[in-house]
Amino acid sequence: MAPIPISSIKVGHIDDVQELRKTKPTIIPERFVRDMAERPTLAPAMPCSSDIPTINFSKLSKGSKDELKSEISQLAAACEHWGFFQVINHGIDLSLLESVEKVAKDFFMLPLEEKKKYAMAPGTVQGYGQAFVLSEDQKLDWCNMFALGVEPNFIRNPTLWPTEPEKFSGTVEVYSKEVRKLCQDLLKYIAMSLGLKGDVFEKMFGETVQAIRMNYYPPCSRPDLVLGLSPHSDGSALTVLQQGKDTSVGLQILKDDRWVPVKPIPNALIINIGDTVEVLTNGKYKSVEHRAVTHKEKDRLSIVTFYAPSYEIELAPMEELVDENNPCKYRRYNHGEYSKHYVTNKLQGKKTLEFAKISN
Repeated sequence: MAPIPISSIKVGHIDDVQELRKTKPTIIPERFVRDMAERPTLAPAMPCSSDIPTINFSKLSKGSKDELKSEISQLAAACEHWGFFQVINHGIDLSLLESVEKVAKDFFMLPLEEKKKYAMAPGTVQGYGQAFVLSEDQKLDWCNMFALGVEPNFIRNPTLWPTEPEKFSGTVEVYSKEVRKLCQDLLKYIAMSLGLKGDVFEKMFGETVQAIRMNYYPPCSRPDLVLGLSPHSDGSALTVLQQGKDTSVGLQILKDDRWVPVKPIPNALIINIGDTVEVLTNGKYKSVEHRAVTHKEKDRLSIVTFYAPSYEIELAPMEELVDENNPCKYRRYNHGEYSKHYVTNKLQGKKTLEFAKISN
């Protein structure tokens, strides 16, 4: 997937938020200060995050016939009404979750000069820095990112895989393999929840694309003025989020026009539906806007895996989900074109999905 030519993008000066926190802990540069309408409400009077559905993966994979049926029904409701759910008993070894969290945190704690060896070039989404910054006057997120293409091999940039921490690459490889299997399994059960054959997505997706992004949000003296991550939906089929232990609650999802904070269940993984599944299900299962907020005293780490179809395939709503009562809402398009469109636009709610919508 070709990035924008680097020479055509001028992003201006981008402060590293960890360095800002060290050297000027009370200063919030103007580029981070959001317009009034975008500023987060940090009051506690928000809907309860415990309402976000929980899926017990072991009941899907090892449960009785009745448990499987019941859990698939809950999965369908989660996908249709929330677009987000937490997965417990997911089968990924907890020591592996701890290991990937440790190497991620250790990477962000390296000296800035070391991290700059893996700098993210303007117009690209791999490396260290801030993604989706495409102009000099764009508001910035209070976040440092480190993103890598994992599969297939041709999307990798070996020069961006760090040699420090020593176990970083090996741990990310093992972790990514486990998360990949979880995504494949979840898509099988999501297909079943739609009344489709379990292997429909696997057959359709071809050589799937997987990327990992680690986000580090330092404490911010004015969390009411900034956003950790701008509101957006994901372009993937599924996204898997691991939130660091003992870090602040930062993820919020847009539910019924209100921002709902997501309090992670210990050792659970948070899954969300991406734009790809919204298109394939003709809008029955919707991708949902989400954002991250910051905390005055606590930092936050998250590790995100994006799982998507091959760039080669054509996407359109599945025939089984289009009828007179549910006319086709999205045009047929090439997934590689959509991916390029997604990464060359700033994060702005669900605006990127307009690329695929059929206007009435």
